[in-house]
Amino acid sequence: MDMTSHMTSHFNDAIDALKASSRELSEPLSVAVDLVFGSLANNGKILACGNGGSAADAQHFIAELVGRFERDRLPLGGVALNTDTSILTAVGNDYGFDAIFERQVAALGQPGDVLVAISTSGNSTNIIRAIEAAHDREMPVIAFTGKGGGKINEILYETDIHLCVPHDRTMRIQEVHIVLLHALCDGIDALLLGDTL
Repeated sequence: MDMTSHMTSHFNDAIDALKASSRELSEPLSVAVDLVFGSLANNGKILACGNGGSAADAQHFIAELVGRFERDRLPLGGVALNTDTSILTAVGNDYGFDAIFERQVAALGQPGDVLVAISTSGNSTNIIRAIEAAHDREMPVIAFTGKGGGKINEILYETDIHLCVPHDRTMRIQEVHIVLLHALCDGIDALLLGDTL
């Protein structure tokens, strides 16, 4: 095996995934920026959740809101639902793992808040139940998926935004998700602070 060629193929595949995503997702991503900005501007908050690498992405995204992205600004309201081990273990123990995000959305979510739901497969049951809870709370959803969107694609409302990466490999989907999340942060800052591009 030529390891250098093997590594080069990763860069080329990632570039192709990003180009395909740019063609398909730039417009819905711009709508997502407006949705999140509108929520935050009206004292709403962003709830985010995911499993595994997607949990890390949810936590990363919320850190960019509450802390800062690239420029100093006031903190923006957000909660990563996968970070409180006491809630996760209590709810997981008492109600099952599938309820860990649903219960938090029901407890914390209000109309006008936004749920950012991340699942590379689109089939994570606990993410699906969180989306259903958000709908019950009259919260719009921004779903980050891949692989065609899975079951999540079937339950989203017309008022929700689906950012489905046009790829089937989990690593490529996760790589594009972080670009999408960074672009979302940059768009919010551009609306708050002025565009620097």
